Amino acid sequence: MCASQENSSNSNSESNDANENSVSRPNSPIPAITSAEEILENYGANFKILECNSQVAELLTIIRDKNTTRSDFKFYADRLIRLVIEESLNQLPYSDCSVETPTGAIYEGLKYRSGNCGVSIIRSGEAMEQGLRDCCRSIRIGKILVESDSDTHVARVVYARFPDDIARRQVLLMYPIMSTGNTVLQAVNVLKEHGVPESSIILSNLFCTPVAAKTVVTAFPKLKILTSELHPVAPNHFGQKYFGTD
Repeated sequence: MCASQENSSNSNSESNDANENSVSRPNSPIPAITSAEEILENYGANFKILECNSQVAELLTIIRDKNTTRSDFKFYADRLIRLVIEESLNQLPYSDCSVETPTGAIYEGLKYRSGNCGVSIIRSGEAMEQGLRDCCRSIRIGKILVESDSDTHVARVVYARFPDDIARRQVLLMYPIMSTGNTVLQAVNVLKEHGVPESSIILSNLFCTPVAAKTVVTAFPKLKILTSELHPVAPNHFGQKYFGTD
């Protein structure tokens, strides 16, 4: 887990599709939350943070740097997405299996249990789709669109498209930035309405605030969450910069 810091003046832009607005903060470094004991106590065993090494710390720094070009931003964001997706796949159920090697030996290994799919929360979640496809070549991916009311800022689902048998699948829900958690709450509710058990959903996330983490784990304690950083300031420019709409 990373102990990186961010100057909060870099977080003055709006969040992604659900308009999860950041709050202006003093111009001073704010540390990420890295204590394993604190994370377990406050967010539970189903909330996991990607193990941080120097490579991951550099990726987080580049993505948060306001001087990073869009080309570099997308390149390094894709690298971080791949790492988060790979670790998210480790949360899926596996079965024992045996295969015969070219030399005729029997190798005892593992394979995914059948019935996995991805669901991206439009639009920023779509940035993570290619990373999932790079790891799982034929995986099916559904989509959810959540919009925020311009007056009340209440999030609501306006579009959802899933595989017909999604209730029998393990679901990787993809959403890179969680500032408040409201968008994820709505998305998980829709999945549950379609028969997906809460325990069958894995949220793949890049950046999460403590407020969002607490909101989501309180509402859905059986939901598994994998993020790369727990930090009070979310890089809410992510979606705009990734897709070149900033």
